[in-house]
Amino acid sequence: MPEVNVQEHLSFFAGLYRVDEFPKLGMWMLYLTIVALCILVYKLGFAQKLPMLKSILIYLFLALGCTILTFLAIFLPITEGLVVAALILIIYKIRRYNYKKDQAQNDA
Repeated sequence: MPEVNVQEHLSFFAGLYRVDEFPKLGMWMLYLTIVALCILVYKLGFAQKLPMLKSILIYLFLALGCTILTFLAIFLPITEGLVVAALILIIYKIRRYNYKKDQAQNDA
């Protein structure tokens, strides 16, 4: 039976954090990266002003959902997709800000 090299199949961030060599530390770093990126994407694209308790519940469920994403992110490009989504939303926010600034200058 041929031997499978796991390193060849890891996603970029899983390989970067060396999940295969340091599983406990690597998984925690991958989890925290995914949670941070999910919070960033949520804040940039979907967040609304909510009462404190509802916000806490949203972030709690977001963190719980990220545990599943972390296991998938070992071999699938979950983290990379979150990075791309965050970059697109950042570009959108910058362009929207510049457009509103230009509109305010033209109206004045």
